[in-house]
Amino acid sequence: MSWLALLLVGLGLTDLVRPATTRLTAGCSGAAAALLLGLLAGLTSWPDALAYVAVAGVVLAWALTSGAGRRRAWVPLAVLGGAVLLAVLTAAWAPAVDGPVTDWLEASPWRWLSGADPDVALLTLGGVLVQLATGNVVVRLVLAATGSDQPQPAGPRALKGGRLLGPMERLVILGLGLAGHVTAASLVIAAKGLVRWPELQSFRSADGSSDGPSIDEVTEYFLVGSFVSWLVSLGTLAIVVA
Repeated sequence: MSWLALLLVGLGLTDLVRPATTRLTAGCSGAAAALLLGLLAGLTSWPDALAYVAVAGVVLAWALTSGAGRRRAWVPLAVLGGAVLLAVLTAAWAPAVDGPVTDWLEASPWRWLSGADPDVALLTLGGVLVQLATGNVVVRLVLAATGSDQPQPAGPRALKGGRLLGPMERLVILGLGLAGHVTAASLVIAAKGLVRWPELQSFRSADGSSDGPSIDEVTEYFLVGSFVSWLVSLGTLAIVVA
């Protein structure tokens, strides 16, 4: 699982620093962070060197293609999906985490860290980073690829806070799932629908009775975006606890 963890860390950090720099710089930063973390995790064999090259290539490809328009939105999604699938399939051959990372975990004063499996801890770190910004990028790309990225109306009726609520929602779902409270995580999903429903109802009907996008367009935008966001957190949860 160590190679998969490095991939998630690289992707997560790339998307976190992307708003403050160029795509190429963000990709190089994510790849460098994955390499540094891998060395600290004691991953120094020749298969690890090949994994570093693969991770760097995927992270750079993701950074350079994830800003694609609607017609090419499937390209970064294919890169991401193929890379994660390959990392999962090769997880059995990935060496266990060791080195300074393991020493730091064992010396940690917090029981939940000192008693944690180093591989799981590293994978959890990558999973958390993915929830912060990469999840939003994935949602945007899927909306574009499916043609559901309808422009939102400006003014007081706009669906506000999605880019902030999305990461918070995914972190809560992932955290509850890791704590063994998957049922409680489902309540978060249900609560979002209840909270958003009155706001969705405020949009015009499909017959075009008022200005702005129809309720059908906004509902599609909301449902596709929400389900993709939930799948990111639940998919990460499945990978971590597997």
